[in-house]
Amino acid sequence: MDLSFSMRDDLENVKKLGTDLMREMKKITSDFKIGFGSFVEKTVMPYISTTPARLLNPCTGSENCTSPFSYKNVLKLTDNGEEFNRLVSQQQISGNLDSPEGGFDAIMQVAVCQDQIGWRNVTRLLVFSTDAGFHFAGDGKLGGIVLPNDGKCHLENNMYTMSHYYDYPSIAHLVQKLSEHNIQTIFAVTEEFQSVYKELKNLIPKSAVGTLSADSNNVMKLIIDAYNSLSSEVVLENPKRPEGATISYKSICKDNMVNTGENGNKCVNISIGDEVHFNITVESHKCPSDGKPEVFTIKPQGFREEVTVVLDYICNCDCAAKGEPNSQRCSEGSGSYECGSCKCNEGRIGQTCECSKDDVRTEDLDANCRKDNGTDICSNNGDCVCGTCECRKRDNPAEAYSGQFCECDNFNCDRSNNKLCGGHGRCECRKCICDANYTGSACDCSMDTSTCVASNGQICNGRGECECGSCKCTDSKFQGATCEACPTCPGVCTEQVTCASLLRDCVECLTFQTGVKKDVCKDECKNFRLFRVQDQGQLPQPNDQNFPQVICKERDENDCSFYFSFSVRNNTNEVYVVEKPECPSSPDIIPIVAGVVAGIVMIGLALLLIWKLLMIIHDRREFAKFEKEKMNAIWDTGENPIYKSAVTTVVNPKYEGK
Repeated sequence: MDLSFSMRDDLENVKKLGTDLMREMKKITSDFKIGFGSFVEKTVMPYISTTPARLLNPCTGSENCTSPFSYKNVLKLTDNGEEFNRLVSQQQISGNLDSPEGGFDAIMQVAVCQDQIGWRNVTRLLVFSTDAGFHFAGDGKLGGIVLPNDGKCHLENNMYTMSHYYDYPSIAHLVQKLSEHNIQTIFAVTEEFQSVYKELKNLIPKSAVGTLSADSNNVMKLIIDAYNSLSSEVVLENPKRPEGATISYKSICKDNMVNTGENGNKCVNISIGDEVHFNITVESHKCPSDGKPEVFTIKPQGFREEVTVVLDYICNCDCAAKGEPNSQRCSEGSGSYECGSCKCNEGRIGQTCECSKDDVRTEDLDANCRKDNGTDICSNNGDCVCGTCECRKRDNPAEAYSGQFCECDNFNCDRSNNKLCGGHGRCECRKCICDANYTGSACDCSMDTSTCVASNGQICNGRGECECGSCKCTDSKFQGATCEACPTCPGVCTEQVTCASLLRDCVECLTFQTGVKKDVCKDECKNFRLFRVQDQGQLPQPNDQNFPQVICKERDENDCSFYFSFSVRNNTNEVYVVEKPECPSSPDIIPIVAGVVAGIVMIGLALLLIWKLLMIIHDRREFAKFEKEKMNAIWDTGENPIYKSAVTTVVNPKYEGK
C-alpha cells in the first residue's frame, strides 16, 4: 500500500481489512494467507525533503507523520487476520515531495524476497494500492542514482536498504521477475490513474486493474472481483522456444469452444471445477547446430506447475544400415545406395558418384553451374553434372533450353496476336530476332510506310510520323489515318470532307432526312458515324486532346438551326448531333393587337394624368399668389373712396330728449 500523505484516509479503511478479507476469501479457498507492506519514495532529494526536521516528520502543520522510507515489509504472509489488523493499525502516514511514487521498488522486493515475504507454492496475488503514478528506470538520475536495479533482495529488518543505491526497475524487468515467480498483480488505483495502469496491465501478464474509491472503502470487493477475473482465465506460455522448431496451440475451452492461432493458448470465462484442454503441436524445421536434444517448458501464467518437453531430433535415418555397398546404381559401383540416394566412395562425387575429384574443382561442385555466383543451379532449368549444366528436355520437342547455365530458351519471348514474336521472327535466348521490315520487342511493328501516304503524296500529310504502319500525328489539331482531318480548323463546319459530300449536308440528311443529299445519303455519307443527343449541353466539348472536337451550327432548308460536333476517330467521321432543330416560330397576331391597343390606351391615360397633374400644380400656384397679395394689402378709411362705415344712425322724430 502507498502510505504517502494523500492516502491518509485510505489507511483507516485498510486497518479493518484483515478479518473481513479472510472471511470472504475462505468462501473461495480453504488455504488463504495475507500479508502487508507499504512504500513511499526513495529517501534522497528531490523525492523527499532531507532537512532534519522533515526527515523526522515530512508532513506540515499539526499532522504527525512517520519518517519517509522506500519499502517496508510490515507483515509476512499469515493466516491470522487479527494479527493483520493489529499491525496495520499501528502504521502511520508519511510524505514525499513529488507526485509519482516509488512503487516499482516495492514490487521488485516483494517478487524476489521469497523467504521474507513468505511465498508458498500456491496461487500468489499482489495487490498494489495507490492514488498516484510511478517512477521507473531512468528517473533515479534526478537523485544522482545511475546504477540499474539488480533484481535482488535487499531487505534488512524488513526494510529496503538500497533505494539510494539502485535505480527504479524497468517495466520489462518487473515483468520478468513477476512471471519468474508466478505472481499475479492487482492494481487498485483511483479513477484519475485508471488509463495509466490499464496500459501497464497490457504489459504485465496475468494482471488486473480495479477502480479504488477515494477512501479505499471498496478495496475488499475490488480484490475479490479481480481474483475472480484472474482465476477465470488460463493462459499457457513457453518462456524459451527451441531452436529450429515452432510451437502452435489449440485450446478446447468451455462449451467445446475451439481457439487456434494467437488465441489458441488461452481459455476465458471458466470457473472453479471447469475442465479445459490444450493440444500443443511442435514442428521441427532443422536439426540443432550442436546436435543435442532441446529442452523447453510449457506452463500456465500465474502458476508454478509446468511441463518439461525434451525434443530428440532424428537427424540420421535407420535405412542407412540397410544400404547396398558398391551399388550398380551409383556409376557402376562408385558408391553405396542408401535411403534412396548414393553415398559416394572416397574420390568420387556427384549425384550418382559419376565424377572424380581429380577432374573437377571439389570445393563447391555446383559453383561451376551457378551464373554470376548466384544461388540457382543451372538457372533451375537443368542439372549440374560434374560441374557442367545438362539442360532439361521439354514436353514440346520444338521448345528447348540452352546456354552454359541453361539460362536461354526459345519459347519465352514476347508475343503479339498470341503468336511468338508476332509470327514475324524467331525466339533466341528469350529475345525476338525479327524478319526484314519488322521491328519491336515482339516483331509487331511493320516498317512499311505505304499505309501512311496521304492524298497529297506526303507521309502522314507532313504532320506526323509513320510508326509501325500507322500515322502518329505530331500536330494535335490533325487526325485520321494520314493526319489529314482537322476538326478544329476554321471553316471545318462547311468544308468538304470527302470528294462528293459536304459535312453539313451529310449531317442534315442523316439526322433529319432532308437537304440536297437526302436521296443519295446512304451512298455518299457512309463514312459517317452518327450519335444523337437530347440537347446542346450533351455534345462533346472541344477540350479532348486525343480526339479534338468542333461544335458547329448550321441552318437547314426550313431555316431551322441544328447543332453538331465533329471529330475523326479511327478513319471514321464521328458526329454528335442535337436531334431536335431550333426553328423560328410564327408570330401570334392576337397578343400583338392586344398589346398595341393596350399600349395606346395606357399612353392616353398617362397623358390625361399628366395634364391633370399640371393643372393642379398651376391652380395651387395661383391660389398661393392670391393669398400672399391679400396678406400684404393695408386699407385706410381716409384714402379709400369706396369706404362705407358699418354704423348706421337713425333719428326718431318724436324723441324730445326726455
